[in-house]
Amino acid sequence: MTPLSPKRRSELRSEAHKLHPVVIIGDKGLTELVIAEIDRSLKAHELIKVRAMTDDRAGRRGWFAQICERLEAHEVQQIGKVLVVYRENPKEKEVKRTSRPQSRTPSPRPESAPRRRRPPTSR
Repeated sequence: MTPLSPKRRSELRSEAHKLHPVVIIGDKGLTELVIAEIDRSLKAHELIKVRAMTDDRAGRRGWFAQICERLEAHEVQQIGKVLVVYRENPKEKEVKRTSRPQSRTPSPRPESAPRRRRPPTSR
C-alpha cells in the first residue's frame, strides 16, 4: 500500500468535509460485522467517515489503526470520534468503452425561439 501524498490527502479531506458518518462503532466495539460493513462501504464509496461511540481515546486509536490495517485503507483524518478512511477502488478507474465509438464532431444545437418575457406586474 503506497502512502498518500500530502496533496492527495488534502483533496480527500476537502471531499470528506460534506460527508456524514456511514458506519458507527457502538457498545460492542469493533466486531467482524462492523469490519464487513466498513469494507462494503469502502467498495461502494471509496471515501467514508466512521464514528466510534466511546470515550476511551486509546481504544478509539486502536480501533482506527486496526480498521486501516485489516482493510488496507488509508487514514485520511481523525477528528475526535470520527475517522475518515480512503481506499481506492480499482474497478472505478477502468475506462468503460461502448461498442460504438463516439463521434468527435459535436451535434448542432437546435435553434431556439426568442425568450418571452413576463408581463410586468402592477403593485
